[in-house]
Amino acid sequence: MINAYEYFKNHPKFNKLVGNDFLFVEYKCPLNIEEYQLWIENHLITYVISGKKDWITSKKTHKLIAGDTLFVRKGVYTTKQYLESEYCVMLFFINDNFIKRFISENPTFKREFNNKKEYNQIFDITTNDVFKTLIESIFQYLNQEVEMPKELVEIKFKELLFNIVLNSNNKELLFFFNSIMKNSKTTIENIMTENFQYDLKIADFAKLCGKSLSSFKREFKKIFNTTPSRWLINKRLDYSKTLLLGTNLTVSEVGHECGFKNNSHFIQAFKKLAKVTPNRYRILKKEA
Repeated sequence: MINAYEYFKNHPKFNKLVGNDFLFVEYKCPLNIEEYQLWIENHLITYVISGKKDWITSKKTHKLIAGDTLFVRKGVYTTKQYLESEYCVMLFFINDNFIKRFISENPTFKREFNNKKEYNQIFDITTNDVFKTLIESIFQYLNQEVEMPKELVEIKFKELLFNIVLNSNNKELLFFFNSIMKNSKTTIENIMTENFQYDLKIADFAKLCGKSLSSFKREFKKIFNTTPSRWLINKRLDYSKTLLLGTNLTVSEVGHECGFKNNSHFIQAFKKLAKVTPNRYRILKKEA
């Protein structure tokens, strides 16, 4: 599974501007890629210049065409490319630190929020002509021969955020920005709950939470009173029971959907927990 942020940051072929807590990229997608899964360790604002693409979460499919803009939270996603036209996009990767500074420096954007509120993984962003003009100016900077100073890149990025949060139609995204100011417990809980079923390494989950591996394990233990590995196994096995009883997926497909690398590992782990195989569990429950 591709870590999109690292891919775009380190690959020499892309036009990009790199700051301390952000990254701009102009990206043209090759037509031979139709559907793939990726994960991003930083949030992403994506603006479509041309073509069509779907961003798929467990709850909703966001269909993008030219002129559309999304804010995509860090996490795991499936994307679908439509092969009949070239897909060209501006990508703006932004981390929690930049958003925290932006809200702290602009107290008029601070909001009260519900600590138990769940936020969308993807936000549709309402834009205007000023936003599109700003995108065009950034596009010009990307394609000029003279390197753009990081200070100017940061100004452009802040201008982009100002334009988004000043639009009342994007108020839910502003509430999410404010939620990032909350403690790390909420961050870790949300990220693990939203992404447990994907086959990521523990180090990858730590990156998603913005933590070093050691601090992630330490804070995880305080929150869940267990290790990340054991929590993931139990969470995935609980989810597998839901799929076994609520879908017609095969046992192998259920294991894959729950993040197990291979079918034998899934069956072995399930039998250790439930004392029966997944298939036998399904039969017994349906007979009851």
